[in-house]
Amino acid sequence: MSPDVSSKTFPRRARVRTSAEYTRVFGLARRHATPLIALYLAAGGEQARLGLAVSRKVDKRAVGRNRIKRVLRDHFRALRLALPAGDYVLVARPAAAQASAAQLRAAFDQLLQRAGALPAPDAGGTMRPAPVRPSSSLSTPDAATG
Repeated sequence: MSPDVSSKTFPRRARVRTSAEYTRVFGLARRHATPLIALYLAAGGEQARLGLAVSRKVDKRAVGRNRIKRVLRDHFRALRLALPAGDYVLVARPAAAQASAAQLRAAFDQLLQRAGALPAPDAGGTMRPAPVRPSSSLSTPDAATG
């Protein structure tokens, strides 16, 4: 497996990097938001790429801004191979500075589900799934009587 395909790496080609790329995403993308972060998703391209925008309005201290970026980048790295190709730009909001890592990851997952990039989590429940009944056109007379 090459380093660019591994889920443990974050190669340059898996990042939105230039100002022109960010401008393109902000102009074309669909936007989804929570109180913690906003997701701009521009579908297309070869693979899922991540861009992060965490301004001083979010946290005046660099260590706080870097913590938010580190958590979101790490979570994206784990999900990257399962996501559809496109540019995912996350813009942190001021409430993100007080959020825990688990809250940031949950907000990111919620946005990906809203955008249709991740399936909704299984409800889990305690009931067994309903049995699948064969259609009448596929059943044979012997199966119906026996």
